[in-house]
Amino acid sequence: MVLKRSRQREAILNYLMSRTDHPTADQIYAAIREEYPNISLGTVYRNLALLEELGEIQRFRSGTTDHFDGNAANHYHFICNECGCVQDLMLPLQNSLTELAQGGFSGSIDYHLMYFYGRCEKCKKETK
Repeated sequence: MVLKRSRQREAILNYLMSRTDHPTADQIYAAIREEYPNISLGTVYRNLALLEELGEIQRFRSGTTDHFDGNAANHYHFICNECGCVQDLMLPLQNSLTELAQGGFSGSIDYHLMYFYGRCEKCKKETK
């Protein structure tokens, strides 16, 4: 798919690639509006959907909220059960899990996603 160049789309992608906190569409919109004050929330949503479709970003749900990740490579995430924050886990991919699952499945498995849940460092400190 050949796309017309879009400064706004590039700004959204660059913003996401500079972050590790997996912002929501509203957070992305607020940040991008600083550079492009006339951008609409709809434009941000459309560009996020397009970037996801192109495989340039990841989208996933934490509770009822979508979060976006500028790192499109397969990697693991931690989701806090209390505040809902999402963080990357610096853990090597366990490709043996895909192979193990493939052994008991007659279809074809290309990759796996894994989320870890608990309390983030901030929430853990607040409960002490």
